[in-house]
Amino acid sequence: MSGDMWDKRYKESGFAYGEEPNDFLVSMVSHIPPGEVLCLGGGEGRNAVFLARQGFSVTALDQSSVGLEKATELARRQNVSIATVVADLANYTISPGRYSGIVAIFLHLPPALRKQVHQQILKGLAPGGVFIMEAFAPDQLKYGTGGPRNAALLYGLDDVLKELHGLHFNIAQATVRDINEGEYHSGKSSVIQICATKKDSAAT
Repeated sequence: MSGDMWDKRYKESGFAYGEEPNDFLVSMVSHIPPGEVLCLGGGEGRNAVFLARQGFSVTALDQSSVGLEKATELARRQNVSIATVVADLANYTISPGRYSGIVAIFLHLPPALRKQVHQQILKGLAPGGVFIMEAFAPDQLKYGTGGPRNAALLYGLDDVLKELHGLHFNIAQATVRDINEGEYHSGKSSVIQICATKKDSAAT
């Protein structure tokens, strides 16, 4: 979806994907060391605000200013603060070695851009930093319960593992699970889940 389409979605009443954080992120957050966390595709802020509530210094990045305005308001209502950056990942450089954690929840990019962003994630994590991802897998087209309808934007586990070579994978799996995240992610879904740590020897 283009930035304009995301703006349109986020202008709808309520929160498109709910106000509660992604439950895979909740289950994995204890792996992230204290420090700064970058939330890619931060949208309306449900995951960024959750991370801020855990005590992290959080930056939410998204191409939709409308979504990030709602993220800032959600943070205010939950008595935390987050930084926001309006940017297209095609034109954004993640600061090398900066982040204790980088999070990408249902961030679906074209294959070439996905590879580029994954290389930046490898560089952007500090030693000991953790990358947490959940994304829809190709089989999601069978379920129709959320995510892109373009197969090129769905993530195969083997491809992602190759692109993130150099990280230590705490969890790397494809699974089918029930998701209940607002109007647009609802029902049985085919996903991949990654929780991976950057060791001292990982790519820099």
